[in-house]
Amino acid sequence: MGVHTSRIVWRWRVVDIVVASVIGVAAGVIFWLWGLAWPGLDTALAFTPGLSGLLAGGWLFAGVLGGLVIRKPGAALYTEIVAGVVSMALGTQWAFLTFVWAVVEGLGAELGFALLLYTNWRLLGALTSGFLAGVSVAIMDTSFSSVAALSAEARAVYFVSAVVSGILIAGVLSWVIVRALAATGALDRFAVGREVRAREVAAPDAA
Repeated sequence: MGVHTSRIVWRWRVVDIVVASVIGVAAGVIFWLWGLAWPGLDTALAFTPGLSGLLAGGWLFAGVLGGLVIRKPGAALYTEIVAGVVSMALGTQWAFLTFVWAVVEGLGAELGFALLLYTNWRLLGALTSGFLAGVSVAIMDTSFSSVAALSAEARAVYFVSAVVSGILIAGVLSWVIVRALAATGALDRFAVGREVRAREVAAPDAA
């Protein structure tokens, strides 16, 4: 049914902090590279004003990914902030605003898991987290960035595009990545790794 546990585990282990930090750093490098590619990609999507919102998910997946792996309150916010800080440190055209956006995006991703009471870590949890991360960046971009200067129609296109990007890139893609990593045994110290491996063991028996 998508619910793995009814008990929220608040206490972070050392391995949780380490792995969440590694995810954040790796995602931060990808954020930075995505920022370098953004001008060209934005130009390619300029045929429809506002369609560049489809690129937003490239800066949203860290929080969803971290939440799905760590499964602790605060994990989504933490990994997104770490990613934003790393991206900012490497040098982005948005400077300190990168950190501000990361906090808001992380809060959006965190809220997705919180609304499900930190009990759903399957696709529904990923989609909800990605959706709200997309909503958060859509609000920020259409209110406080250059997107705010666009027409109302273009801002609406941007808003919807950013939310869709959050669902697909941050939500679906993060879920696929976590399952792929778990299948390799890399996440065996986490619940998601044990669950995926257990299903693999059970599958031959069921056959």
